[in-house]
Amino acid sequence: MRFSLVLATVDRTEEVKRFLEHLDRQTYRDFELIVVDQNPDDRLEALLHPYRERFRILHLRSAKGLSRARNVGLKCVGGDIIGFPDDDCWYPPNLLERVAAYFCQNHPGLDGVTGRCVDENGEPSVGRWDLKSGSINRFNVWNRGTSASLFVRVEVARQIGAFDEALGAGAGTPWGSGEEIDYLLRALEAGFHLYYEPGLFVYHPQPVKQYDVRAVIRARSYGAGMGRVLRKHSYPIWFVAYQWLRSAGGIFLSLAAGRFNKAIHHWAALQGKFLGWIAREG
Repeated sequence: MRFSLVLATVDRTEEVKRFLEHLDRQTYRDFELIVVDQNPDDRLEALLHPYRERFRILHLRSAKGLSRARNVGLKCVGGDIIGFPDDDCWYPPNLLERVAAYFCQNHPGLDGVTGRCVDENGEPSVGRWDLKSGSINRFNVWNRGTSASLFVRVEVARQIGAFDEALGAGAGTPWGSGEEIDYLLRALEAGFHLYYEPGLFVYHPQPVKQYDVRAVIRARSYGAGMGRVLRKHSYPIWFVAYQWLRSAGGIFLSLAAGRFNKAIHHWAALQGKFLGWIAREG
């Protein structure tokens, strides 16, 4: 079983170097790395060169946009299982071995498996993750799905096609997230069996270290992406309202604790979720 790892990257070098170092420590060695480079220069060449004799590397270029980059990479995969690592994440040394065991031994009928993201201290990162393992459905996917720890059989990608290029970082639209949830939902709608295992994890730094203007802009953009996906996949209004209430609760708790910058952050997320949901296609 060969892994094809599609790594989209822009504006990062030290983080890519860290990913490569940890990828080279994998106990499972049958993999290829497809680097989809969105930088305007050749900054990655020196980083990639030492590893070209260690494992197969395919270095591609694409226009800006996370989903666009992944779609370029998907056209070139040669493996049986596809992963989508972020350019600022890194793998524990036995991750690919454990994922391979899931597909080959533990759950041979699975079409895809996801895990958690944790920071360098083992704390949840990039989201709030379910602590229980189990099958993924359209309601629990929000706490069981993230691209950095997503692995799917190549047949899934062939059937459901490309990532939605209107969603995700760098898309040039208001919808700054949601591309991986949309991808998983389309896989579920196509009848594929996806499973979540919290014991599988990828290291990823905390996305928000301080609640500044940049974090507020990001919260609104990511919230809008979530709202867009909720609309696109026709979620019932009770579930949409539940997502709004979660942000509203965050505002209230932050104000009660005197954390006004965090309250503004939650307010931006709520605005984004609402605006993303009311926006029509096109």
